Amino acid sequence: MQLLCLSIVILLLVHPPNPCQAKRVVGPYSTVPSGRIKGGVEAEIGFAPYQVSLQPIVGSHNCGGAILNEQWIITAGHCVENYIPALVNVITGTNKWAEPGGIYYTAEIHMHCMYDQPYMHNDIALVKLTQNITFDELTQPIDLPIRPVHPGDEIVLTGWGAHEAYGGSVEDLYKLTLGFVSFEECYRIFNQTSSMGVGHICTFSREGEGSCHGDSGGPLVSDGRLVGVVNWGRPCGLGFPDVHANVYYYLDWIRSKISGNDRCYY
Repeated sequence: MQLLCLSIVILLLVHPPNPCQAKRVVGPYSTVPSGRIKGGVEAEIGFAPYQVSLQPIVGSHNCGGAILNEQWIITAGHCVENYIPALVNVITGTNKWAEPGGIYYTAEIHMHCMYDQPYMHNDIALVKLTQNITFDELTQPIDLPIRPVHPGDEIVLTGWGAHEAYGGSVEDLYKLTLGFVSFEECYRIFNQTSSMGVGHICTFSREGEGSCHGDSGGPLVSDGRLVGVVNWGRPCGLGFPDVHANVYYYLDWIRSKISGNDRCYY
């Protein structure tokens, strides 16, 4: 029995759970091939120097994230839930997740204090690295927002998400321009689901475009500032908005954590 238990532990370490490749979904879904890469285009080298790939084993993309400063990464809570720091490797400075510009290791994982309370809410986390990131033209932090997102704002999503629902991640970084959907409209479209709250923002462009598996935790940027972190939706590109953590809403929590304060903001 002891040998069996040890074997199970080793297996989990070698093949850890992968919560974010199986993108969080709400309501009916379809496996009809569709996804953001259909409507997106390959990003130019250096287009999103703040973009990172979170990998439980180097060489295996799991989720996206963004660089906040030399030592802190922001991502979705469900991307690091159930992981120990040793299984969260951060890949920087590249458009190809399998060809790292830099590899950094995790010292601490900070889930939001009210993660998944209620379900699908407060899906945001911070990762503290063991050493400072070396910045260059392909590796840079992204600024935090100074105001809420407004109707008419152009929002850019980047990531290595799948071409189709439940497909594998693509090799090259893609980008897609999206529009902002008001909370009231998004809430109506999702039939007033309890999975939505004031800590969310929604984006949409058209059917066949949007975030997909492997984009979870990734950045949404408007006017050079991080406004969202990919959370959940109906995969992929089925004509519904995608729902993301609203970075402006969580500014107090983010700054508190980075400064070493454990106060819970929500």
